[in-house]
Amino acid sequence: MQMVDQAYQHTNARRSMAQSPMQMFTLLRQPASETLEISKAAEVFEMTLHLIKAKASRRHKRAIALTEYLSVEEVELIANWSGCPAPVQPACCPYGDQSSKYRSIDGVCNNRNNPLWGAANTVLARWLPAEYEDGKSQPKGWNAGRNYGGFQLPPVREVSNRIMQGSPGVPVLEDEDYSQMLVDWGQYIDHDISFTPQSSSRAAFPSGLDCLSTCGNANPCFPIEIPPNDQLFTKKSCLPFFRSSPACPSAAETSGPLRDLQQMLQRQQTNVITSFLDASTVYGHSPALQGLLRDRASSAGMLAVNHWFADTSGRPFLPSVAPDTPSACFQEHCAGGGGGGVCGASDGAGRERVECFLAGDSRVNEVLPLTALHTLWVREHNRVAATLKALNPQWSAETTYQESRKIIGALHQIITMRDYVPKIIGQKAFDRYIGPYRGYNDSVNPSVSNVFATAAFRFGHATIPTTLRRLNESFQDHPLYPSLPLHRTFFSPWRIVRQGGLDPVIRGLLAQPAAKVTRDHLMSQELTERLVVLTVPETLDLAALNLQRGRDHALPGYNEWRSFCGFDRASTPADLGRVINDGRLVEKIMELYGNPDNIDVWLGGLLEEPLPGARTGPLFACLIGKQMKALRQGDRFWWESPGVFTQKQREELMKHSLPRVICDNSGIEVAPPDAFRLARYPQDFLPCNSVPSMNLEAWRES
Repeated sequence: MQMVDQAYQHTNARRSMAQSPMQMFTLLRQPASETLEISKAAEVFEMTLHLIKAKASRRHKRAIALTEYLSVEEVELIANWSGCPAPVQPACCPYGDQSSKYRSIDGVCNNRNNPLWGAANTVLARWLPAEYEDGKSQPKGWNAGRNYGGFQLPPVREVSNRIMQGSPGVPVLEDEDYSQMLVDWGQYIDHDISFTPQSSSRAAFPSGLDCLSTCGNANPCFPIEIPPNDQLFTKKSCLPFFRSSPACPSAAETSGPLRDLQQMLQRQQTNVITSFLDASTVYGHSPALQGLLRDRASSAGMLAVNHWFADTSGRPFLPSVAPDTPSACFQEHCAGGGGGGVCGASDGAGRERVECFLAGDSRVNEVLPLTALHTLWVREHNRVAATLKALNPQWSAETTYQESRKIIGALHQIITMRDYVPKIIGQKAFDRYIGPYRGYNDSVNPSVSNVFATAAFRFGHATIPTTLRRLNESFQDHPLYPSLPLHRTFFSPWRIVRQGGLDPVIRGLLAQPAAKVTRDHLMSQELTERLVVLTVPETLDLAALNLQRGRDHALPGYNEWRSFCGFDRASTPADLGRVINDGRLVEKIMELYGNPDNIDVWLGGLLEEPLPGARTGPLFACLIGKQMKALRQGDRFWWESPGVFTQKQREELMKHSLPRVICDNSGIEVAPPDAFRLARYPQDFLPCNSVPSMNLEAWRES
């Protein structure tokens, strides 16, 4: 406890002395306070096990496995003393109108037999066993010189340099079929179903060394090695990387009185939000956050909106966080020019500061498209709630809120499963892995899997373009608000408030093509060289971060996952060539990894030849399809499940769409029938009065 407390004290002291906005971002992407307490307890638990193992090994003069030294009861006692919550599930889940009609905010008791399946603050599911170097907690690559199949794993930055970054002079190609909205909806919906927190400490627990200045591996520091010939990071030997927080043993699913000792001792990672497609991006994942987001003065169950700023037509923006304390988001005219720095009560031009926005997910401020989508859905909730209250004046504020929340959650499910997923994995894979809805199945665990959250659903990082286009009413480049390089869209809510609201951004998402993934250009340099990360006072490399995160989480390699999905292993260069269809790329991979079994799953899945009509190859189509089916089949409140909505209500919900939400909650007057298909103005756009809409009369009660 002293070791962990000292590391946290160092971190807090560093935060209080922070000068740059990058350092201040440490304050932004934090999970709720109750999650932070659990994460700290888990760090104490794991550090205690480490110290016991070291002491026992010294005493016996040999390496000791904790399983031969500790009992299940003793491990539970250590977890209890560390501050981990007891592994207690509800004695029974409530029955009755409320529990049958509305899902809990934290996902508990969605499954009445397994109340923690899919709930917030539970572990990411393991579809294959973790592969730690010591079998317990050390990531792949933790021990220098460790061989895998006769070869060492290549440094992730070297993999990024050799494979991910575009060839010189090769332009980024544009997707012929799909819009930028497809990319940003993927990020938005990912934030609805998974959030794995990093360790809240920025200092190593045994030594107290600052993770920003050490290149040694010591929890939670797992720095990224920089190869000697790196063209960008020429004066550094490593980039900082913080491990994901470990999970308390109590966060794991319990089946029976006690779990297996091996399982209790192995490091797992937490999903701090609900796994369900339940619009937690709008409503939050805990009672405390839900309370902050609601307008308690409203008799119509409204959500809170910004009291200081609105667009030129009076449409509200998201509420601001901590209005009494300047937040870490960029400002319009601060130190650094054009949007950098924390600078007091005004924005540097004598105007009121635009603080970070508050939403159901703390990542709302990361990029402007994400902020725009969050804002659309808060407005849509309030539009639906106002209509429902007018139709049912007898409803209480709570009933109106819950009914509106239920509708918004259903729309998130429909848009994702009907309009988004088939375009990502292809219709053939959709039919194979997901298929038609067969009803709720209480034996299906909907919890988001580690490989989905850490690898498969990160395929979209390769489709992010280098610029964000902002367009005027004629869908031409906006004369006042020009297009922005991607790195200038990070953590800048002031651009929404001061530069035309949501409309220029959303028009750009509808009419701008997504980046096309090619072998010559797998990821934008905006992401491999200019990524802004909340906890680090410099730019980073997203490709390297993704690879390092997969190793941190001990994900099995690419071939293990191919076997899991029923595909042949790519055991030779010839096998790889058939899967990747690029001999030059296969040579690079073999030079780096030596053995195909060593290929990181995120990289291998990303390099596969896409399936027909899809944006992923066979492996990611399988993993995404299996996860989406579990999210649907294992959700008692899935919109198609009998009794959740009436037949008439389901018919009305099916008429709604993302273009309709845009029409109803922005100043945009034309929209394409499908927001994810690339639309050309004006021929591919419909006037908003021609875009179908649901009729909320289906919710009128006598």
